[in-house]
Amino acid sequence: MSRKFIIVFVITTLFTALVVGFSWFYLSQLLRQRLQWADETAYQLTTQLEYAASKAVPDLSSTHVDTENPKAMRIAISYYLQTDTNLNDMLESVVGNSRIIYDAAIIDLNGIAILDTNSALKGKSLPPRPPLSALHDAGFRRQLRMIYGPSTVYDASIGLDLDGQNFGSVRVGVSTVFLRNELTPKLQQAAFFSVLAVFCSLVLAAVVSNVALGPLKAIARDLDSANAGDPLPDEESSRDDEVGLVSLKIAHLGRRIRNTNEIFSALKDNVEQVMTKMQDGLMLFTRDKRVVLVSASAEKFLKRPRREILGRTAEEIFSDGSVLGAVVLPAFQKQRPLVQYEFEAADGRRVQVSLDFIQEKGTPIGALLTMRDAESVRRIENEIEISRRLSASGRMTRGVAHEVKNPINAIGIHLQLLQNKIRQEDPETRRHMDIIGNEIHRLDRVVQILVDFTRPRDLRLEDVDLRIILENVAVLAAPDAARHGVHIALQLPSEEGQITLAPSLAARATHSVDPLLVRVDSDLMKQAILNLVLNGVQSMIEGGTLTLKARRDDETILAEVLDQGCGIPPDAQEKIFELYYTTKRDEGGSGIGLAQTYQIMQWHYGSVEFDSIVGAGTTFRLRLPAASAKPDRKRDQEITA
Repeated sequence: MSRKFIIVFVITTLFTALVVGFSWFYLSQLLRQRLQWADETAYQLTTQLEYAASKAVPDLSSTHVDTENPKAMRIAISYYLQTDTNLNDMLESVVGNSRIIYDAAIIDLNGIAILDTNSALKGKSLPPRPPLSALHDAGFRRQLRMIYGPSTVYDASIGLDLDGQNFGSVRVGVSTVFLRNELTPKLQQAAFFSVLAVFCSLVLAAVVSNVALGPLKAIARDLDSANAGDPLPDEESSRDDEVGLVSLKIAHLGRRIRNTNEIFSALKDNVEQVMTKMQDGLMLFTRDKRVVLVSASAEKFLKRPRREILGRTAEEIFSDGSVLGAVVLPAFQKQRPLVQYEFEAADGRRVQVSLDFIQEKGTPIGALLTMRDAESVRRIENEIEISRRLSASGRMTRGVAHEVKNPINAIGIHLQLLQNKIRQEDPETRRHMDIIGNEIHRLDRVVQILVDFTRPRDLRLEDVDLRIILENVAVLAAPDAARHGVHIALQLPSEEGQITLAPSLAARATHSVDPLLVRVDSDLMKQAILNLVLNGVQSMIEGGTLTLKARRDDETILAEVLDQGCGIPPDAQEKIFELYYTTKRDEGGSGIGLAQTYQIMQWHYGSVEFDSIVGAGTTFRLRLPAASAKPDRKRDQEITA
């Protein structure tokens, strides 16, 4: 719809509304005046007829009529009225001289016509007719319906008293046909002027729109020139009026647009190159959910070429009947992000979908949809895990090599001594043999630990509430902690927030809030946390409180072990997860516990980290994927260290 049409339509509509309003008011007043005149005319005629009728009847007491006999009185009065020439002439002139009077009559109390302009109705009973006041007092629209509806005669009547008695009434009929003939010329004249006024308003609107929108054509030409890259008017050739100023600003804007287009074209080429090489399918949406950017990989997920996707809305691209549409469309409608939702596509592939809404100063400006092949993601994750495990294995191997080197050296030395003394039956031969046996036993134990540490493990995975594991660990560690003067406290989420429980109360703890579900091997996870708890207890030489915490952190479950021990020295913090590394050699530390915890967390796709302050204590944090957020893995049943 053009702006010119809108201006013409608005102006014409306003004029038409004014014309209709004034015409309505004029016609209502005209109709009311005509009806008022008809009412006054009819009332005046009935009054004149009533006066003439009273003069037509003489004083009956001076005649031979029996005034005591009502019937005789009525007969005499009727006779005088019917024979009075003046009264009959007046009745005839009422109808002949008035344009709206249909008939006139004098009737008695029984409704019998004594005199009537229609001679055929004399002596007959006349039917009742609606009063003229009903037409006069009606509203404007109802008056029009009554006048221009079926032909009707309305009566204006007045009572007739003769010889001191109520004899009947004088009735004058007003026909709507005559009123219609009176009003129609006036209505036609008003309609003609109304149509003329509307036509004039239409012409005026067209002239005004041309005058108002004429300069916009020149501006449109300048915009077309700017779009085509043609030179625009300079400052000297610009007009001094408002149109010239606008044209000058358009020229400046056109130059800026050309510069911006050049930069945008270069940027677009770079983005296209990046999008072509990406493995993930990316779709960038505007605020109104229209696609403005699509990566090449998105085509294989949607099974549609990019040219059919660009410019379309989310509702046009995704179908409610598809799994992807059933997830993405509600997220768009509710403006709710979608985090790593995984589903099985029609071709059997597992696909992960993420939807993030982009905001600027709290105002949504678009959305980014990411689609990736879950199997590829898992392969990358597995490669990362293998790299991490190889790195850990390297650290472990260095520790094992260090531990194996000393026993082998001792065996070599004592074997050499044994070779020199065995023929002499030296009494110390048995002692050397015992040393060799002990060292070989220790070497066997070290190697066995290494084998156990690196062999494949079968994980019995199940969904478990991590709070239950922490409670069980607290109960298991409570006796050893008591011997060291350590109190174990549990801080677990509940309906009231964080609650603190002693180990003796852990079995009676209630978890009325959502459980902290993780998919783990309960025994291995319990061992991993117990290693941290026992290390913490042993580091708290002067006793204190060791705290176990658990909470949800987005899509992960976080467990914390906080002790008040001596802390970990800075030079040892990079080595504590290495196999056989320990800072408690005098207390019999083996250097296996933390390495075992690290390995167990890797098996469960988790992580372990810590903060330590010497003399103040250490906090270990274990992060595990929440059971609801962790994707299904075909390899979960067997993990290779």
